[in-house]
Amino acid sequence: MSVITSTACSRALGDELRRLRETCTDLGGAHLALRLGWHPSKVTNIEKGKARASEIDLVQYLTMCGKDIDFFEDFRRRYATAFDEYVLQVSGNLRTLAFAEATAKLITSYDSHTVPGLVQTPEYAEALYRIGGFVAEERIPTAVQFRIERQAILARHTRPTCLFYVHELALRQRVGDARIMEDQYARLMFNTDMVRIVPADVVIPSSGCVLWEYEKAMPVAFSETDLVNVFVQDPGAIARTRLLFNHLEEVALDAGQSRSKLAEYVSSPREDFDGRGPRLA
Repeated sequence: MSVITSTACSRALGDELRRLRETCTDLGGAHLALRLGWHPSKVTNIEKGKARASEIDLVQYLTMCGKDIDFFEDFRRRYATAFDEYVLQVSGNLRTLAFAEATAKLITSYDSHTVPGLVQTPEYAEALYRIGGFVAEERIPTAVQFRIERQAILARHTRPTCLFYVHELALRQRVGDARIMEDQYARLMFNTDMVRIVPADVVIPSSGCVLWEYEKAMPVAFSETDLVNVFVQDPGAIARTRLLFNHLEEVALDAGQSRSKLAEYVSSPREDFDGRGPRLA
């Protein structure tokens, strides 16, 4: 076992091991270590994603949790790249995303085409999944529920500090009907302390990304597409991500201006979008 810098993925998988121990055994971390002949700190470091367990370590740990060879092979495959600076996961795998998001102290994001997931209404999220076509019809309710459950972090007493940069073009993308957009605009108005609008005439050479910052771990940059989720901890990439957000801070509307811009969308009369201006709710 080697102790190295933790990543979003290693911490998520370490937490998965901890939950397996707690649900599949009646052993605390120290007692499990005793059974395995390990030092207690070894279990702690593995479960916190601070140390890479060897394959033998994983076999011993998962065997104590009653898991079979198929479970081990699946976990080993996911664990193999957990400590890499660049990790790609299929878009449907949201466990790492949720864990990284929930444990962050500061979340900064930019979206160019859609409203950020943490401030989406359920109806907007559902309509977005239906438009995308990458989620099977029968899985859409579960996907929407998972997205809404993620928003619980904003109601916590120790919630992360969030700043969402939203391009005005995202406001003009009609997702669902007029009522859905009206409710979504209102939701953004309710969260204007966290939202900054980038004017429609400002060109940003990025489709969007998220930066998670932690109290005792390195920052993580995240980007998602229809096919893959990308978790990045490379210092150079983090530096470039910070440059993007520094630029957004310069060109985005301030809090009051963003509130006024959103008010234009909330108060505008409903009409069908004809492609020549804001999609009015």
